[in-house]
Amino acid sequence: MRGRGLRLALVVAFVVVPLVEIYVLVQVGQVIGAWWTILLLVVMSVIGTLLIRREGGRAWRALTEALRTGRMPARELADGALILIGGTLMLTPGFVTDAVGVLLILPFTRPAARRLLTGVVSRRLLVTGPAYGPGNGRRPGPTGDVVRGEVVDDP
Repeated sequence: MRGRGLRLALVVAFVVVPLVEIYVLVQVGQVIGAWWTILLLVVMSVIGTLLIRREGGRAWRALTEALRTGRMPARELADGALILIGGTLMLTPGFVTDAVGVLLILPFTRPAARRLLTGVVSRRLLVTGPAYGPGNGRRPGPTGDVVRGEVVDDP
């Protein structure tokens, strides 16, 4: 089941998303013209770069403050990951990826994305969590034949 989900995600990322981006680019180009579309894409990349610098700096300062005070920086790490993903999407040419990237970067829309990311990571940890632990019926230790004995220390 896990391999199937990965294959679906790859198909969406490498086939569906580019097709949607091309469709949207063609539609926008037909409405406002090719040169204005290109200019708009360049402006969006510049705005994305400025936004990434500002929010990335804020996330970095929050992370260092959490570490300095000895607090677990879970929220700050999630914000950094979302800003990194959003920044990558903003630098990719296209209006759909820019829109998703902006939603991941902006501080007032990021909490919703953080909750989604936390849910995904939590599910992954529960499914692929520690092999040994309470309730899973497995104990750490040797497998196969075990030779019982005692340890004798030499004086």
